[in-house]
Amino acid sequence: MGSAKKDSTARKARIEEMRRAEQSRERRNRILTIAASVVIVCGLVVGGVVLVRSQSDDGGSDTAASDSSAKGKFVTGKDGVKTWQGKLARNHVTKAVKYASEPPVGGDHNQAWMNCNGDVYTKELDNTNAVHSLEHGAVWVTYNADAKKADIDALAAKVKKTPYTLMSPMDDQKDPIMLSAWGHQRTVKGASDPDVDAFFEKFVQGEQTPEPGAACTNGLSQ
Repeated sequence: MGSAKKDSTARKARIEEMRRAEQSRERRNRILTIAASVVIVCGLVVGGVVLVRSQSDDGGSDTAASDSSAKGKFVTGKDGVKTWQGKLARNHVTKAVKYASEPPVGGDHNQAWMNCNGDVYTKELDNTNAVHSLEHGAVWVTYNADAKKADIDALAAKVKKTPYTLMSPMDDQKDPIMLSAWGHQRTVKGASDPDVDAFFEKFVQGEQTPEPGAACTNGLSQ
């Protein structure tokens, strides 16, 4: 009888010990779970902050760009063609871009290009659309109020029969008639200037083209 009591007491002690051990394990598990949750939450918060800062730093695709999209300068060659020495960004943006030159020769631009299949426009273009045409390998002919009508008409006739070209007025440009391609630009004296043909020959779908063969149709038009 005394032996039975001893066995019962021992069994209760073992059960109590097991219960305490189980409770101890549960407490440890709760602590580990809470700690893991805190780590995960902190990680999500830090990740969100890094993402926001990253988007703020690089601007994303929908933010306004500045002339920082074209870092460098023009260097004029012996042939009179100015070549942009430096980086020309190629991001698609939805807001206005402050370009380093007028007309611009590259940089961030709108995702929609101006039709450049020999298209002649009578109104000024949005630079961000025209720059996209340059990216496709087009030559852009621009003129201001000082250009002679005869030259404008002759250049328009040339553009109309030349794929991967476009033409438009640009009041703010420095010289009466200017020719632009991606990363390259020059001034010409008039429609009969031999440098016009030379520029077209070299830069219409030339080696400078970032996206050779890309479409010059199915874009924007006036």
